This record gives sequence, C-alpha cells and structure tokens, in this order.
Amino acid sequence: MCLAVPGKIVSIQVEEYLGLRRGQIDFGGIRKEVCLDYTPEALVGDFVMVHVGFALSIVNEVEAHRVFAALREFDLLEDLETPGAG
Repeated sequence: MCLAVPGKIVSIQVEEYLGLRRGQIDFGGIRKEVCLDYTPEALVGDFVMVHVGFALSIVNEVEAHRVFAALREFDLLEDLETPGAG
C-alpha cells in the first residue's frame, strides 16, 4: 500500500536549465523539497498530496487537515522525520 501525505507549499523554485519546478513543502512543521512538475497549476499556499518526493495532486485545506489528524491518531507523523522518508 502507498501513502501520500498532504503538505503546504511554502516556496517554489524553477531550475534555470531544465525548467523543473521544485517546492519547499511544510508537512505540519517538517519541511522537505518536493518535485512540483505533476502539479503545474499549484501555487504557494496550496496544499498538495506528496508521494515519494512528488506532488501528485492539489487538495483543499480542510481535507489536508483531516489527513493530518488521522496520521496523528495513528502516530505516523514522526515517520516523516526519519531520513529518506517522504
């Protein structure tokens, strides 16, 4: 089973030579760099679902908070802090 985790886009950068979009994503206080190429319409402040370093879709804030609540309930948020996770 695969798990996508919601995060809020804090900043977006476009790589100069390849034009790839990358963003700093806040996962409830944990920030990671994520590829945004699959969500070209995503903007700073949007919530995206992230799986293995790729934002796959945009979700609304209410749904993102609902997922965070479920992850907290099952003690899965600390998994984001481990090196290589996310």
